Amino acid sequence: MPRSITPPATSLWHNLAVSALRFPDKPALVFFDRVLSYAEVLRQAERLAATLHRLGVRKGDRVVLNMQNCPQWVIAHFAILRANAVVVPVNPMNRAEELKHYITDPDARVAITAADLAPELARANAELAPGERLAHLIVTHYSDAFDADAGENGVALPEAWRDWLGSRHALPALEGGSVMHWADALADGDGGSELPAHTATPQDLAVLPYTSGTTGLPKGCMHTHASIMHNAVASILWGNSTFENVTLSVVPMFHITGMVSVLHATIYGGGTLVIMPRWDRELAGRLISHWHVTHWTNIPTMVIDLLGSPNFASFDLSSLVYIGGGGAAMPQAVAQRLWEQYGLRYAEGYGLTETGGPSHSNPYDATRQQCLGVPFVSTDARVIDPETLQEVPQGEQGEIIMCGPQNFQGYWKRPDATAAAFIELDGKRFFRSGDLGRMDEQGYFFLTDRLKRMINASGFKVWPAEVEALMFRHPAIQEACIISSSDAYRGETVKAVVVLRAEARGKTSEDDIIDWCKQNMAAYKYPRIVQFVDALPKSGAGKVMWRILQEAESEGGNG
Repeated sequence: MPRSITPPATSLWHNLAVSALRFPDKPALVFFDRVLSYAEVLRQAERLAATLHRLGVRKGDRVVLNMQNCPQWVIAHFAILRANAVVVPVNPMNRAEELKHYITDPDARVAITAADLAPELARANAELAPGERLAHLIVTHYSDAFDADAGENGVALPEAWRDWLGSRHALPALEGGSVMHWADALADGDGGSELPAHTATPQDLAVLPYTSGTTGLPKGCMHTHASIMHNAVASILWGNSTFENVTLSVVPMFHITGMVSVLHATIYGGGTLVIMPRWDRELAGRLISHWHVTHWTNIPTMVIDLLGSPNFASFDLSSLVYIGGGGAAMPQAVAQRLWEQYGLRYAEGYGLTETGGPSHSNPYDATRQQCLGVPFVSTDARVIDPETLQEVPQGEQGEIIMCGPQNFQGYWKRPDATAAAFIELDGKRFFRSGDLGRMDEQGYFFLTDRLKRMINASGFKVWPAEVEALMFRHPAIQEACIISSSDAYRGETVKAVVVLRAEARGKTSEDDIIDWCKQNMAAYKYPRIVQFVDALPKSGAGKVMWRILQEAESEGGNG
Protein backbone atom coordinates (compact mmCIF):
# COMPACT_ATOMS: atom_id res chain seq x y z
CA MET A 1 0.00 0.00 0.00
CA PRO A 2 1.25 3.51 -0.77
CA ARG A 3 1.48 5.75 2.26
CA SER A 4 -0.29 8.49 0.33
CA ILE A 5 -2.18 8.77 -2.97
CA THR A 6 -3.07 11.35 -5.59
CA PRO A 7 -6.85 11.02 -6.02
CA PRO A 8 -8.65 12.01 -9.26
CA ALA A 9 -8.94 15.80 -9.62
CA THR A 10 -12.63 15.57 -10.52
CA SER A 11 -15.98 15.83 -8.78
CA LEU A 12 -17.69 12.78 -7.27
CA TRP A 13 -20.24 12.85 -10.10
CA HIS A 14 -17.53 11.79 -12.54
CA ASN A 15 -17.09 8.52 -10.64
CA LEU A 16 -20.57 7.42 -11.65
CA ALA A 17 -20.22 8.84 -15.16
CA VAL A 18 -16.92 7.02 -15.75
CA SER A 19 -18.16 3.69 -14.37
CA ALA A 20 -21.29 3.98 -16.55
CA LEU A 21 -19.07 4.62 -19.57
CA ARG A 22 -16.86 1.63 -18.77
CA PHE A 23 -19.54 -0.80 -17.61
CA PRO A 24 -22.92 0.39 -18.99
CA ASP A 25 -24.68 -2.97 -18.68
CA LYS A 26 -23.07 -4.12 -15.46
CA PRO A 27 -25.24 -4.34 -12.31
CA ALA A 28 -24.66 -1.24 -10.23
CA LEU A 29 -27.49 -1.67 -7.70
CA VAL A 30 -29.41 -4.76 -6.58
CA PHE A 31 -32.60 -4.33 -4.53
CA PHE A 32 -34.64 -7.48 -3.86
CA ASP A 33 -35.77 -8.63 -7.35
CA ARG A 34 -34.55 -5.55 -9.24
CA VAL A 35 -31.13 -5.00 -10.83
CA LEU A 36 -30.18 -1.52 -12.10
CA SER A 37 -27.29 -1.20 -14.54
CA TYR A 38 -24.74 1.60 -14.39
CA ALA A 39 -26.26 3.15 -17.53
CA GLU A 40 -29.73 3.17 -15.92
CA VAL A 41 -28.51 4.70 -12.66
CA LEU A 42 -26.75 7.43 -14.66
CA ARG A 43 -29.88 8.08 -16.78
CA GLN A 44 -32.16 8.39 -13.75
CA ALA A 45 -29.69 10.61 -11.87
CA GLU A 46 -29.47 12.98 -14.85
CA ARG A 47 -33.26 13.17 -15.15
CA LEU A 48 -33.61 13.96 -11.46
CA ALA A 49 -30.81 16.54 -11.70
CA ALA A 50 -32.75 18.28 -14.49
CA THR A 51 -35.85 18.33 -12.28
CA LEU A 52 -33.89 19.78 -9.37
CA HIS A 53 -32.56 22.49 -11.66
CA ARG A 54 -36.10 23.24 -12.84
CA LEU A 55 -37.18 23.54 -9.19
CA GLY A 56 -34.56 26.25 -8.67
CA VAL A 57 -31.64 24.27 -7.23
CA ARG A 58 -28.40 26.04 -8.13
CA LYS A 59 -24.70 25.54 -7.44
CA GLY A 60 -23.95 25.24 -3.75
CA ASP A 61 -27.61 24.92 -2.67
CA ARG A 62 -28.26 22.35 0.03
CA VAL A 63 -30.78 19.56 -0.63
CA VAL A 64 -32.07 17.32 2.19
CA LEU A 65 -31.95 13.56 1.54
CA ASN A 66 -33.99 11.55 4.03
CA MET A 67 -34.68 7.84 3.44
CA GLN A 68 -33.49 4.35 4.27
CA ASN A 69 -30.97 2.57 2.04
CA CYS A 70 -32.53 2.00 -1.38
CA PRO A 71 -31.65 2.65 -5.06
CA GLN A 72 -33.46 6.01 -4.87
CA TRP A 73 -31.02 7.16 -2.18
CA VAL A 74 -28.09 6.51 -4.53
CA ILE A 75 -29.82 8.10 -7.54
CA ALA A 76 -30.90 11.17 -5.55
CA HIS A 77 -27.44 11.54 -4.01
CA PHE A 78 -25.73 11.62 -7.40
CA ALA A 79 -28.50 13.78 -8.92
CA ILE A 80 -27.86 16.44 -6.27
CA LEU A 81 -24.13 16.30 -7.05
CA ARG A 82 -24.87 16.44 -10.80
CA ALA A 83 -26.89 19.60 -10.20
CA ASN A 84 -23.77 21.13 -8.57
CA ALA A 85 -25.59 21.17 -5.23
CA VAL A 86 -24.78 19.81 -1.75
CA VAL A 87 -26.26 16.67 -0.21
CA VAL A 88 -27.61 16.98 3.36
CA PRO A 89 -27.99 13.33 4.44
CA VAL A 90 -30.43 12.91 7.32
CA ASN A 91 -30.99 9.96 9.65
CA PRO A 92 -34.42 8.55 8.68
CA MET A 93 -35.11 7.78 12.33
CA ASN A 94 -35.33 11.49 13.18
CA ARG A 95 -38.72 12.84 14.19
CA ALA A 96 -40.33 16.18 13.35
CA GLU A 97 -38.83 18.04 16.31
CA GLU A 98 -35.35 16.95 15.23
CA LEU A 99 -35.97 17.43 11.50
CA LYS A 100 -36.66 21.17 11.87
CA HIS A 101 -32.96 21.78 12.43
CA TYR A 102 -32.00 19.92 9.22
CA ILE A 103 -34.27 22.22 7.22
CA THR A 104 -33.39 25.55 8.84
CA ASP A 105 -29.67 25.21 9.58
CA PRO A 106 -28.55 24.41 6.00
CA ASP A 107 -31.22 26.77 4.58
CA ALA A 108 -32.65 23.91 2.53
CA ARG A 109 -35.51 24.63 0.13
CA VAL A 110 -35.80 21.18 -1.46
CA ALA A 111 -35.96 17.75 0.19
CA ILE A 112 -36.09 14.23 -1.23
CA THR A 113 -37.66 11.63 1.04
CA ALA A 114 -39.49 8.30 1.27
CA ALA A 115 -43.28 8.15 1.50
CA ASP A 116 -43.25 6.61 5.00
CA LEU A 117 -41.08 9.49 6.26
CA ALA A 118 -42.73 12.32 4.31
CA PRO A 119 -45.47 13.08 6.91
CA GLU A 120 -42.85 13.64 9.61
CA LEU A 121 -40.87 15.98 7.34
CA ALA A 122 -44.08 17.82 6.35
CA ARG A 123 -45.03 18.19 10.02
CA ALA A 124 -41.61 19.65 10.83
CA ASN A 125 -41.92 22.02 7.88
CA ALA A 126 -45.39 23.22 8.93
CA GLU A 127 -44.07 24.26 12.35
CA LEU A 128 -41.43 26.56 10.85
CA ALA A 129 -41.76 30.25 10.00
CA PRO A 130 -42.78 30.87 6.34
CA GLY A 131 -39.33 32.13 5.37
CA GLU A 132 -37.65 28.98 6.72
CA ARG A 133 -39.81 26.36 5.02
CA LEU A 134 -39.13 23.96 2.21
CA ALA A 135 -40.44 24.98 -1.19
CA HIS A 136 -40.45 21.51 -2.77
CA LEU A 137 -40.65 17.91 -1.60
CA ILE A 138 -39.91 14.95 -3.88
CA VAL A 139 -41.34 11.69 -2.50
CA THR A 140 -40.62 8.08 -3.44
CA HIS A 141 -42.13 4.76 -2.37
CA TYR A 142 -39.55 2.07 -1.71
CA SER A 143 -41.61 -0.16 -4.02
CA ASP A 144 -40.80 2.22 -6.89
CA ALA A 145 -37.52 0.30 -7.01
CA PHE A 146 -38.70 -3.32 -6.72
CA ASP A 147 -41.74 -5.60 -7.05
CA ALA A 148 -43.05 -6.41 -3.58
CA ASP A 149 -44.73 -9.60 -4.85
CA ALA A 150 -41.75 -11.00 -6.74
CA GLY A 151 -40.06 -13.83 -4.93
CA GLU A 152 -37.47 -14.97 -7.42
CA ASN A 153 -33.72 -14.77 -6.87
CA GLY A 154 -34.13 -16.25 -3.40
CA VAL A 155 -34.29 -12.76 -1.86
CA ALA A 156 -37.99 -12.20 -1.28
CA LEU A 157 -39.15 -9.29 0.85
CA PRO A 158 -39.31 -10.28 4.55
CA GLU A 159 -42.97 -10.61 5.55
CA ALA A 160 -42.44 -8.27 8.50
CA TRP A 161 -41.45 -5.52 6.03
CA ARG A 162 -44.35 -5.99 3.60
CA ASP A 163 -46.50 -3.15 5.01
CA TRP A 164 -43.52 -0.83 5.39
CA LEU A 165 -41.70 -1.37 2.09
CA GLY A 166 -44.41 -2.79 -0.15
CA SER A 167 -47.29 -0.43 0.62
CA ARG A 168 -48.16 2.80 -1.15
CA HIS A 169 -48.60 5.76 1.17
CA ALA A 170 -50.69 8.87 0.62
CA LEU A 171 -48.46 11.89 -0.03
CA PRO A 172 -48.76 14.69 2.53
CA ALA A 173 -49.36 18.34 1.68
CA LEU A 174 -46.38 20.66 2.12
CA GLU A 175 -47.18 23.91 3.89
CA GLY A 176 -46.34 26.71 1.45
CA GLY A 177 -44.77 24.36 -1.11
CA SER A 178 -45.25 21.63 -3.70
CA VAL A 179 -45.03 17.85 -3.50
CA MET A 180 -43.84 15.78 -6.46
CA HIS A 181 -43.85 12.02 -6.87
CA TRP A 182 -40.60 10.26 -7.73
CA ALA A 183 -41.95 8.95 -11.05
CA ASP A 184 -42.89 12.47 -12.14
CA ALA A 185 -39.46 13.78 -11.11
CA LEU A 186 -37.86 11.23 -13.47
CA ALA A 187 -40.40 11.51 -16.30
CA ASP A 188 -39.13 14.57 -18.16
CA GLY A 189 -37.24 13.02 -21.08
CA ASP A 190 -33.49 13.05 -20.61
CA GLY A 191 -33.33 16.54 -19.19
CA GLY A 192 -32.40 18.20 -22.47
CA SER A 193 -31.55 21.85 -22.14
CA GLU A 194 -32.72 21.82 -18.49
CA LEU A 195 -29.78 19.67 -17.43
CA PRO A 196 -27.27 22.24 -16.16
CA ALA A 197 -23.60 22.15 -17.06
CA HIS A 198 -21.68 20.23 -14.41
CA THR A 199 -19.25 22.74 -12.96
CA ALA A 200 -18.48 21.38 -9.48
CA THR A 201 -14.77 21.22 -8.70
CA PRO A 202 -12.88 19.15 -6.11
CA GLN A 203 -12.80 22.20 -3.84
CA ASP A 204 -16.59 22.73 -3.87
CA LEU A 205 -18.82 21.47 -1.07
CA ALA A 206 -20.32 18.05 -1.86
CA VAL A 207 -21.98 16.80 1.32
CA LEU A 208 -23.02 18.32 4.63
CA PRO A 209 -23.51 15.43 7.09
CA TYR A 210 -24.44 16.45 10.61
CA THR A 211 -22.75 15.37 13.79
CA SER A 212 -23.70 16.13 17.37
CA GLY A 213 -21.32 17.07 20.11
CA THR A 214 -21.02 17.95 23.77
CA THR A 215 -23.18 21.05 23.48
CA GLY A 216 -26.10 22.34 21.45
CA LEU A 217 -27.71 21.15 18.25
CA PRO A 218 -26.02 18.96 15.60
CA LYS A 219 -23.40 20.70 13.46
CA GLY A 220 -22.95 20.31 9.71
CA CYS A 221 -19.53 18.98 8.63
CA MET A 222 -18.43 20.66 5.40
CA HIS A 223 -16.98 18.02 3.09
CA THR A 224 -15.73 18.84 -0.38
CA HIS A 225 -15.69 16.55 -3.40
CA ALA A 226 -11.95 16.17 -2.74
CA SER A 227 -12.23 15.01 0.89
CA ILE A 228 -14.84 12.35 0.07
CA MET A 229 -13.01 11.36 -3.13
CA HIS A 230 -9.82 10.64 -1.20
CA ASN A 231 -11.38 8.16 1.19
CA ALA A 232 -13.49 6.53 -1.52
CA VAL A 233 -10.39 5.81 -3.61
CA ALA A 234 -8.28 4.87 -0.57
CA SER A 235 -10.99 2.46 0.67
CA ILE A 236 -10.92 0.63 -2.66
CA LEU A 237 -7.14 0.21 -2.44
CA TRP A 238 -7.22 -0.75 1.24
CA GLY A 239 -9.78 -3.51 0.64
CA ASN A 240 -7.84 -5.12 -2.24
CA SER A 241 -10.84 -4.39 -4.42
CA THR A 242 -11.43 -5.11 -8.10
CA PHE A 243 -14.13 -4.28 -10.65
CA GLU A 244 -15.79 -7.53 -9.63
CA ASN A 245 -16.54 -6.45 -6.06
CA VAL A 246 -20.03 -7.32 -4.84
CA THR A 247 -20.62 -5.24 -1.72
CA LEU A 248 -23.39 -5.67 0.85
CA SER A 249 -24.72 -2.18 1.55
CA VAL A 250 -26.48 -2.32 4.92
CA VAL A 251 -24.58 0.30 6.94
CA PRO A 252 -26.89 3.35 6.57
CA MET A 253 -25.97 5.52 3.58
CA PHE A 254 -26.73 8.69 5.56
CA HIS A 255 -23.86 7.65 7.86
CA ILE A 256 -20.38 8.65 6.74
CA THR A 257 -19.15 5.03 6.61
CA GLY A 258 -22.05 3.82 4.47
CA MET A 259 -21.78 6.84 2.21
CA VAL A 260 -18.02 6.89 1.67
CA SER A 261 -16.48 3.48 2.36
CA VAL A 262 -19.42 1.55 0.88
CA LEU A 263 -21.37 3.65 -1.66
CA HIS A 264 -18.74 5.99 -3.12
CA ALA A 265 -15.95 3.42 -2.99
CA THR A 266 -18.05 0.84 -4.85
CA ILE A 267 -19.30 3.27 -7.52
CA TYR A 268 -15.75 4.56 -8.08
CA GLY A 269 -14.51 0.99 -8.43
CA GLY A 270 -17.28 -0.13 -10.79
CA GLY A 271 -18.53 -2.80 -8.38
CA THR A 272 -22.05 -3.91 -7.49
CA LEU A 273 -24.00 -2.73 -4.43
CA VAL A 274 -26.46 -5.22 -2.93
CA ILE A 275 -28.70 -2.89 -0.94
CA MET A 276 -30.49 -3.64 2.34
CA PRO A 277 -32.86 -0.94 3.66
CA ARG A 278 -32.12 -1.91 7.25
CA TRP A 279 -30.64 -4.81 9.15
CA ASP A 280 -32.29 -8.26 9.09
CA ARG A 281 -30.00 -11.22 9.73
CA GLU A 282 -31.98 -13.75 7.67
CA LEU A 283 -32.14 -11.43 4.66
CA ALA A 284 -28.42 -10.64 5.01
CA GLY A 285 -27.56 -14.34 5.01
CA ARG A 286 -29.67 -14.96 1.91
CA LEU A 287 -28.25 -11.95 0.04
CA ILE A 288 -24.63 -12.87 0.78
CA SER A 289 -25.33 -16.44 -0.35
CA HIS A 290 -27.31 -15.63 -3.51
CA TRP A 291 -25.33 -12.68 -4.88
CA HIS A 292 -21.93 -14.07 -3.82
CA VAL A 293 -21.09 -10.96 -1.81
CA THR A 294 -17.32 -10.41 -1.61
CA HIS A 295 -17.04 -7.31 0.61
CA TRP A 296 -19.04 -6.45 3.71
CA THR A 297 -18.43 -3.36 5.83
CA ASN A 298 -20.63 -3.45 8.92
CA ILE A 299 -21.17 -2.75 12.58
CA PRO A 300 -19.94 -5.65 14.78
CA THR A 301 -23.41 -6.21 16.28
CA MET A 302 -24.59 -7.25 12.79
CA VAL A 303 -21.98 -10.01 12.61
CA ILE A 304 -22.86 -11.18 16.12
CA ASP A 305 -26.54 -11.30 15.15
CA LEU A 306 -25.89 -13.18 11.88
CA LEU A 307 -23.75 -15.79 13.64
CA GLY A 308 -26.60 -16.28 16.11
CA SER A 309 -29.19 -17.09 13.44
CA PRO A 310 -30.79 -20.55 13.79
CA ASN A 311 -30.49 -20.79 9.98
CA PHE A 312 -26.82 -19.86 9.92
CA ALA A 313 -25.67 -23.29 8.70
CA SER A 314 -27.74 -22.81 5.53
CA PHE A 315 -25.96 -19.59 4.56
CA ASP A 316 -22.98 -19.72 2.22
CA LEU A 317 -20.32 -17.19 3.25
CA SER A 318 -17.61 -18.67 1.05
CA SER A 319 -17.65 -15.71 -1.38
CA LEU A 320 -16.60 -13.23 1.32
CA VAL A 321 -13.01 -12.04 0.99
CA TYR A 322 -13.22 -8.88 3.10
CA ILE A 323 -15.17 -8.18 6.28
CA GLY A 324 -14.60 -5.25 8.56
CA GLY A 325 -16.13 -2.17 10.09
CA GLY A 326 -16.27 -0.01 13.14
CA GLY A 327 -18.60 2.10 15.24
CA ALA A 328 -18.16 -0.32 18.13
CA ALA A 329 -15.53 -2.80 19.25
CA MET A 330 -15.69 -6.32 17.81
CA PRO A 331 -15.68 -8.83 20.70
CA GLN A 332 -12.48 -10.83 20.55
CA ALA A 333 -14.27 -14.19 20.74
CA VAL A 334 -16.39 -13.36 17.70
CA ALA A 335 -13.38 -12.15 15.68
CA GLN A 336 -11.57 -15.35 16.61
CA ARG A 337 -14.52 -17.47 15.47
CA LEU A 338 -14.60 -15.70 12.09
CA TRP A 339 -10.92 -16.44 11.62
CA GLU A 340 -10.92 -20.05 12.82
CA GLN A 341 -14.13 -21.16 11.06
CA TYR A 342 -14.17 -19.04 7.92
CA GLY A 343 -10.64 -17.75 7.41
CA LEU A 344 -11.90 -14.17 7.65
CA ARG A 345 -9.95 -11.53 9.54
CA TYR A 346 -12.29 -8.86 10.89
CA ALA A 347 -10.59 -5.56 10.05
CA GLU A 348 -11.63 -2.89 12.54
CA GLY A 349 -11.35 0.73 11.56
CA TYR A 350 -11.90 4.12 13.12
CA GLY A 351 -13.05 7.46 11.86
CA LEU A 352 -15.52 10.26 12.43
CA THR A 353 -17.98 12.27 10.37
CA GLU A 354 -15.35 15.01 10.44
CA THR A 355 -12.75 12.71 8.89
CA GLY A 356 -14.98 11.52 6.04
CA GLY A 357 -14.86 7.93 7.24
CA PRO A 358 -11.63 6.14 8.12
CA SER A 359 -8.68 7.93 9.63
CA HIS A 360 -7.34 4.59 10.90
CA SER A 361 -7.83 1.01 9.76
CA ASN A 362 -6.35 -2.42 10.25
CA PRO A 363 -4.38 -3.70 7.24
CA TYR A 364 -6.31 -6.78 6.15
CA ASP A 365 -3.21 -8.96 6.13
CA ALA A 366 -2.06 -7.76 9.55
CA THR A 367 -5.16 -7.17 11.65
CA ARG A 368 -5.16 -6.81 15.40
CA GLN A 369 -8.22 -7.41 17.50
CA GLN A 370 -9.65 -4.66 19.74
CA CYS A 371 -7.50 -2.18 17.79
CA LEU A 372 -8.24 0.91 15.66
CA GLY A 373 -5.48 0.00 13.22
CA VAL A 374 -2.78 2.18 11.71
CA PRO A 375 -3.22 5.66 10.20
CA PHE A 376 -5.15 5.46 6.92
CA VAL A 377 -3.73 6.36 3.50
CA SER A 378 -2.31 9.94 3.41
CA THR A 379 -3.05 10.36 7.13
CA ASP A 380 -0.72 11.68 9.82
CA ALA A 381 -2.06 10.72 13.25
CA ARG A 382 -0.51 11.63 16.59
CA VAL A 383 -1.30 11.38 20.30
CA ILE A 384 -1.13 14.58 22.35
CA ASP A 385 -1.68 15.74 25.89
CA PRO A 386 -5.15 17.36 25.70
CA GLU A 387 -4.08 20.06 28.16
CA THR A 388 -0.63 21.06 26.88
CA LEU A 389 -1.32 19.99 23.24
CA GLN A 390 2.17 18.48 23.12
CA GLU A 391 2.87 14.99 21.75
CA VAL A 392 3.15 12.30 24.41
CA PRO A 393 5.74 9.50 24.36
CA GLN A 394 4.87 6.31 22.49
CA GLY A 395 2.57 4.04 24.50
CA GLU A 396 1.22 6.81 26.71
CA GLN A 397 -2.44 7.82 26.70
CA GLY A 398 -3.50 11.10 25.14
CA GLU A 399 -5.93 12.62 22.66
CA ILE A 400 -5.83 11.23 19.12
CA ILE A 401 -5.43 13.91 16.45
CA MET A 402 -5.25 13.48 12.69
CA CYS A 403 -4.27 15.43 9.59
CA GLY A 404 -5.17 14.28 6.09
CA PRO A 405 -6.95 15.22 2.84
CA GLN A 406 -10.13 13.50 4.07
CA ASN A 407 -10.60 15.99 6.92
CA PHE A 408 -13.61 18.28 6.69
CA GLN A 409 -13.27 22.01 6.06
CA GLY A 410 -15.06 23.00 9.26
CA TYR A 411 -18.51 23.23 10.82
CA TRP A 412 -21.26 24.93 8.80
CA LYS A 413 -21.96 28.45 10.15
CA ARG A 414 -19.88 27.64 13.26
CA PRO A 415 -16.48 29.37 13.04
CA ASP A 416 -16.16 29.13 16.83
CA ALA A 417 -16.59 25.36 16.87
CA THR A 418 -14.32 25.03 13.84
CA ALA A 419 -11.53 26.98 15.53
CA ALA A 420 -11.81 24.80 18.64
CA ALA A 421 -11.70 21.57 16.60
CA PHE A 422 -8.27 22.12 15.03
CA ILE A 423 -4.74 22.73 16.26
CA GLU A 424 -1.52 23.37 14.37
CA LEU A 425 1.41 21.08 14.94
CA ASP A 426 4.63 20.99 12.89
CA GLY A 427 3.01 23.34 10.39
CA LYS A 428 0.05 21.04 9.80
CA ARG A 429 -3.66 21.45 10.63
CA PHE A 430 -4.78 18.54 12.85
CA PHE A 431 -8.34 17.68 13.84
CA ARG A 432 -8.90 16.96 17.52
CA SER A 433 -10.90 13.74 17.75
CA GLY A 434 -11.91 14.07 21.38
CA ASP A 435 -11.02 10.39 21.83
CA LEU A 436 -8.26 9.18 24.11
CA GLY A 437 -5.89 6.48 22.93
CA ARG A 438 -2.33 5.30 22.63
CA MET A 439 0.02 4.15 19.88
CA ASP A 440 2.20 1.06 20.21
CA GLU A 441 5.73 0.53 18.92
CA GLN A 442 4.48 -0.71 15.53
CA GLY A 443 2.23 2.28 14.89
CA TYR A 444 -1.10 0.65 15.79
CA PHE A 445 -3.59 2.84 17.66
CA PHE A 446 -5.80 1.71 20.54
CA LEU A 447 -8.83 3.55 21.96
CA THR A 448 -8.72 3.89 25.73
CA ASP A 449 -11.37 6.45 26.70
CA ARG A 450 -13.36 9.45 25.55
CA LEU A 451 -12.87 13.11 26.23
CA LYS A 452 -16.23 13.82 24.66
CA ARG A 453 -19.41 12.84 26.43
CA MET A 454 -20.91 10.32 24.03
CA ILE A 455 -22.88 7.06 24.22
CA ASN A 456 -22.24 4.31 21.67
CA ALA A 457 -25.44 2.26 21.26
CA SER A 458 -24.91 -0.53 18.69
CA GLY A 459 -22.59 1.75 16.73
CA PHE A 460 -25.02 4.71 16.76
CA LYS A 461 -23.52 7.70 18.50
CA VAL A 462 -25.87 9.35 21.00
CA TRP A 463 -24.91 12.78 22.28
CA PRO A 464 -26.37 13.48 25.74
CA ALA A 465 -26.62 17.26 25.22
CA GLU A 466 -28.91 16.78 22.23
CA VAL A 467 -31.19 14.31 24.03
CA GLU A 468 -31.33 16.57 27.10
CA ALA A 469 -32.27 19.57 24.95
CA LEU A 470 -35.20 17.61 23.51
CA MET A 471 -36.29 16.29 26.92
CA PHE A 472 -36.49 19.78 28.38
CA ARG A 473 -39.45 20.37 26.07
CA HIS A 474 -41.52 17.88 28.07
CA PRO A 475 -43.85 19.89 30.33
CA ALA A 476 -43.26 17.61 33.33
CA ILE A 477 -39.46 17.73 33.24
CA GLN A 478 -37.61 20.30 35.30
CA GLU A 479 -34.12 18.91 34.68
CA ALA A 480 -32.63 15.90 32.92
CA CYS A 481 -29.17 14.40 32.67
CA ILE A 482 -28.35 11.69 30.12
CA ILE A 483 -25.81 9.00 30.93
CA SER A 484 -24.95 5.58 29.52
CA SER A 485 -25.98 2.27 31.02
CA SER A 486 -24.49 -1.07 30.08
CA ASP A 487 -26.56 -3.27 27.78
CA ALA A 488 -25.89 -6.90 26.84
CA TYR A 489 -26.72 -6.41 23.15
CA ARG A 490 -26.28 -2.70 22.37
CA GLY A 491 -23.09 -2.40 24.44
CA GLU A 492 -24.34 0.86 25.90
CA THR A 493 -27.85 2.20 26.12
CA VAL A 494 -29.34 5.57 27.06
CA LYS A 495 -30.47 6.37 30.59
CA ALA A 496 -32.17 9.59 31.71
CA VAL A 497 -31.87 10.84 35.27
CA VAL A 498 -34.85 13.18 35.65
CA VAL A 499 -36.06 15.79 38.12
CA LEU A 500 -39.82 16.32 37.68
CA ARG A 501 -41.56 19.63 38.17
CA ALA A 502 -43.34 19.78 41.53
CA GLU A 503 -46.82 19.64 39.96
CA ALA A 504 -45.92 16.53 37.93
CA ARG A 505 -44.61 14.41 40.78
CA GLY A 506 -46.84 11.43 41.46
CA LYS A 507 -48.72 12.05 38.21
CA THR A 508 -45.99 11.26 35.68
CA SER A 509 -44.39 7.81 35.44
CA GLU A 510 -41.08 6.67 34.00
CA ASP A 511 -42.97 4.98 31.17
CA ASP A 512 -44.76 8.26 30.38
CA ILE A 513 -41.38 9.92 29.86
CA ILE A 514 -40.06 7.04 27.75
CA ASP A 515 -43.20 7.03 25.57
CA TRP A 516 -42.93 10.79 24.99
CA CYS A 517 -39.26 10.48 24.07
CA LYS A 518 -40.11 7.65 21.66
CA GLN A 519 -42.53 9.97 19.88
CA ASN A 520 -40.09 12.87 19.65
CA MET A 521 -36.69 11.27 19.07
CA ALA A 522 -34.98 8.86 16.73
CA ALA A 523 -35.36 5.23 17.82
CA TYR A 524 -31.68 4.74 18.70
CA LYS A 525 -31.61 7.94 20.73
CA TYR A 526 -34.52 7.84 23.17
CA PRO A 527 -33.83 6.77 26.79
CA ARG A 528 -34.58 3.10 27.49
CA ILE A 529 -34.26 3.74 31.22
CA VAL A 530 -35.62 6.66 33.25
CA GLN A 531 -34.76 7.28 36.90
CA PHE A 532 -36.48 9.97 38.94
CA VAL A 533 -34.39 11.87 41.51
CA ASP A 534 -35.10 14.85 43.76
CA ALA A 535 -32.08 16.81 42.49
CA LEU A 536 -29.08 16.50 40.20
CA PRO A 537 -25.55 16.92 41.59
CA LYS A 538 -24.15 20.34 40.69
CA SER A 539 -20.88 22.20 40.93
CA GLY A 540 -20.44 25.48 42.76
CA ALA A 541 -21.06 27.22 39.45
CA GLY A 542 -24.39 25.41 39.08
CA LYS A 543 -23.23 23.04 36.33
CA VAL A 544 -24.68 19.52 36.39
CA MET A 545 -21.92 17.08 37.39
CA TRP A 546 -22.84 14.29 35.00
CA ARG A 547 -19.65 12.37 35.74
CA ILE A 548 -20.84 11.65 39.29
CA LEU A 549 -24.04 10.11 37.92
CA GLN A 550 -22.12 8.18 35.27
CA GLU A 551 -19.63 6.79 37.77
CA ALA A 552 -22.44 5.74 40.11
CA GLU A 553 -24.19 3.98 37.22
CA SER A 554 -20.99 2.24 36.13
CA GLU A 555 -20.43 1.01 39.67
CA GLY A 556 -24.01 -0.29 39.87
CA GLY A 557 -25.19 2.42 42.22
CA ASN A 558 -28.49 4.25 42.22
CA GLY A 559 -27.20 7.50 40.73
